[in-house]
Amino acid sequence: MPGTATLSVDADRSRLSSAVAADRLLRDGPNELPRADRHSVLRLALDVLREPMLALLLAGGVAYMLLGDLTEALILLAFATFSIVVTVVQESRTEHVLDALRDLSAPRAQVVRDGARQHIAAREVVCGDILVLEQGDRIAADALLFDADDLQTDESLLTGESLPVGKLPAADAAIAEPRRPGGEGQPFVYSGSLVTRGNGLARVLAIGPRTEVGRIGQSLARLETEVPRLRRETTRIVTWCGIGGGAVALLVVLLFGLLRGGWIEALLAGIAIGMAMLPEEFPVVLTVFLAMGAWRIGKVGVLTRRAAAIETLGSATVLCTDKTGTLTENRMSVAELWLPSSATLVLAGNRPVTPGYHALLATAARASAIAPSDPMEIALHDAWSAVVARSPSTGTLVHAYALRPELLAMSNVWDDGDAVRIAAKGAPEAIASLCVLAPDQHAAMTAAVDAMAVRGIRVLAVASAAPPDRDWAQTQHGYRYQLVGLVGLADPIRASVPGAVAECRRAGIRVVMITGDYAATARSIARQAGIAEGEVLTGADLTTLDDAQLASQLPAVTVFARIMPEQKLRIVDAFRAAGEIVAMTGDGVNDAPSLKAAHIGVAMGRRGTDVARQAAAIILIDDDFGAIAQSVRLGRRIYDNIRKAMAFIFAVHVPIAGLALLPLFFGMPILFGPIHVALLEMVIDPVCTLVFEAERDEEDIMRRPPRAPSEALFSMPMIVWSVFQGGLAFAMLAAVFIIEQAAGMPERELRALIFFALIAEILALILVNRSFSASMRDALVRHNAALRYVVAAIVCVTGLILFLPRAQILLKFGLIAWSDMTLALGMGIGLLAILEACKPLIRKATPRRRSDPGSRALVVQ
Repeated sequence: MPGTATLSVDADRSRLSSAVAADRLLRDGPNELPRADRHSVLRLALDVLREPMLALLLAGGVAYMLLGDLTEALILLAFATFSIVVTVVQESRTEHVLDALRDLSAPRAQVVRDGARQHIAAREVVCGDILVLEQGDRIAADALLFDADDLQTDESLLTGESLPVGKLPAADAAIAEPRRPGGEGQPFVYSGSLVTRGNGLARVLAIGPRTEVGRIGQSLARLETEVPRLRRETTRIVTWCGIGGGAVALLVVLLFGLLRGGWIEALLAGIAIGMAMLPEEFPVVLTVFLAMGAWRIGKVGVLTRRAAAIETLGSATVLCTDKTGTLTENRMSVAELWLPSSATLVLAGNRPVTPGYHALLATAARASAIAPSDPMEIALHDAWSAVVARSPSTGTLVHAYALRPELLAMSNVWDDGDAVRIAAKGAPEAIASLCVLAPDQHAAMTAAVDAMAVRGIRVLAVASAAPPDRDWAQTQHGYRYQLVGLVGLADPIRASVPGAVAECRRAGIRVVMITGDYAATARSIARQAGIAEGEVLTGADLTTLDDAQLASQLPAVTVFARIMPEQKLRIVDAFRAAGEIVAMTGDGVNDAPSLKAAHIGVAMGRRGTDVARQAAAIILIDDDFGAIAQSVRLGRRIYDNIRKAMAFIFAVHVPIAGLALLPLFFGMPILFGPIHVALLEMVIDPVCTLVFEAERDEEDIMRRPPRAPSEALFSMPMIVWSVFQGGLAFAMLAAVFIIEQAAGMPERELRALIFFALIAEILALILVNRSFSASMRDALVRHNAALRYVVAAIVCVTGLILFLPRAQILLKFGLIAWSDMTLALGMGIGLLAILEACKPLIRKATPRRRSDPGSRALVVQ
């Protein structure tokens, strides 16, 4: 903490006047953290418009409008508008929720000014103020404690650990060096932490961005968010396809005009070729799929600040999770009871407390505060309340002995009118000293304490005494106590965690715990959560390792314990340097730098701090770890469906472009003009954005390993398979075209036949690319409501073309016989059958990796 080297706790503590405080407020600024400007709807829309994918959509729509193709222009602009609306609505919703969840700074503070106590707004606290700290207060600034009575604070905001820590006032000497949050016996209190017990006085040392909270928040400015790989790949492929399509279109215009004459027809032919080859569906697919993914995942309690993060989460290879509040419920509960007879009761699930342990729980509850705020005392009261319908009459609390540094135990004296009883609880060593245990009794108690500690359970010893009179002794040592037993308390693991961790492991995602808690507790929680067995690396050990040594140990470590905030960032960076795709969960300000540095930062919505939520890409509204597994599933589904849509786009453009080019090379009548291609795009575009987006999960979606970080979205096997599909479709159409042309079929009838045959083959390509599996059943009966609507629309449009003479004139179609329509439909069925029969061969030629549910080992099968 800067500026503490020369501060003496003997300084006059009450001389700060209101005038001096006002001057310091003007000089240093208010005691609050900088907040990001809230974005207006217009600002959000402008941010969306700067996205390269959306810009390409708009540019394509304007280009088609300038070329006179109003239909295609309106389609593209409609998709662009839809994407803008969905994204702006999602971002606005996120901002509103973040405003509702924001609860970082204390709204009020009690200070000593002009020699008197007064309540002021927390933002008006200045350096040098004397803070009055009482139970339940949120501390307004970093301060040095100079007077305290049994003071404990909850510093989980900074340390991530839920248990409160005891505070001791500073000695009457200058403070030589600052201390960091966490640990017992410190004289420092920190902004944002909560007073859970006792009271005290502290001089303010730092405010606003200069506090520990603000220091961590400011470090986020040095971290930059990486552009999602999917966006980079799509931008690159769209750019190259656009350049290639534009070059071919220009070449067609020149060749047509020079060889055939008629430059107007040449221009129309060039536009048709350009429309057939321009991959405008790529940005449509990317923007709409990610926007819809954000909407879908929002329905299960996950907010996305950056839509691309969901797809990235689907490719995560390492999930770094903190312990408190993420894997556990961030509350203490009674986990185990022990009696001096060595009888032990483990409270697992809904196991009831047997009568033999009632006295232990009753004494522990009576040794606690009547209205507790300490998490352990709350747990003791809850456990006793669960045993009895209502608390029995315990009389009146007539005297109390507080916890002291020299004796870590407290006692309450109760008078019920007939007798006086003392209930005590505290550290086992302290209670043992009060009870004066025999060696064998002490050994039995120590063994029980050690056994619980190994399992990460915090232990309190409980004792009782009967004072001989009402002349209270000066200390607790003035009574003869009897050991009642031990109470083991633990932060229970969330019910959804083991299943979610198991699902992540089956999906090949390595789950690693990073916590500030002790190694024994961390190992115990990791075992309960189902995290793979591995080594434990502590923060002290981490400081002795250089980057190369840390990288060599990473594969074997599954638990990082006693970790400081800056070490979390180092661990994340080490995983990234090893080529992993890292997801990181967190809630405290101490987690914010690592949340931002990870590929996917996942913050807690209820318990998370504002700084952590702003640094993260994904926010769990209900702090449910199980939602992470659902997000991974959705991310993989999005990626799969994007690949299906992209494969379909590659495949479907081959026959369209081929049929546009074929007549030019062989001197035949031109089949398709811009209006025909536009009509086909009206089929293709909704298929890409509606049908494939709505496709359900593949059966093995959470049983296969994450894709390799280096794996390209447009892989060569996918492109080859897509081109093969489109090439086969084109070959069948070209054969029919050439045969019917040679047989003398009129041009208008031939155009109609090939058009309807192409529609049938497009439907076949949709069915083929719906699933990666080689199942005809999946292709035909796999549930997808959007597909039914699209097919119904295609059938209706086809019927209108067949029965409306004006539509036939507009499209230059002739009357087509039912035998030719049967041929067209048969070509689609034949293409579907051939391609489905080829799928097993493709699967054999493309080895797939599967993950071992218990490890990250990958086996090629």
